[in-house]
Amino acid sequence: MQGHIKRAALFTAAVALSTTALAETPQPAELTPEDQAGAIFDSPETSVTVNENGTVKDITSLLSSDGKFASGMYSAPASRWEITEPYGVDEFMYFLEGGVTLTSSDGTVTEITAGDAVTIPKEWTGIWETEGYRKIWVIYSADGSGLQ
Repeated sequence: MQGHIKRAALFTAAVALSTTALAETPQPAELTPEDQAGAIFDSPETSVTVNENGTVKDITSLLSSDGKFASGMYSAPASRWEITEPYGVDEFMYFLEGGVTLTSSDGTVTEITAGDAVTIPKEWTGIWETEGYRKIWVIYSADGSGLQ
């Protein structure tokens, strides 16, 4: 009987250890079709900000272990921003809904609509105008600034 109890205790300890190991094992960060349609913003991890233009929602689905790379989703209302200081991060964006007009400081205009992707270099300056959008974002920042 003592051997059985000892084996049961070892089995229980092994299960506990493997469960802990699974919890710490890095996992892929999936954005399901439901998430992309906006369900991800129901998560308690969502950052919600209300400004003069409406409600902004942002959620990070992955932050790399070195803190220099992140991905997630963002939703914003109509707005216009003049970006006079460099953008600060390299950001890839895939627009699920809405779009933006990006007018670079040299006057070049780039129109991005739902289904389009764009990458903005950290040195970019210009005007960001939108009637509202929802996007998937991926950011790289060498020093980790600008990431959540």
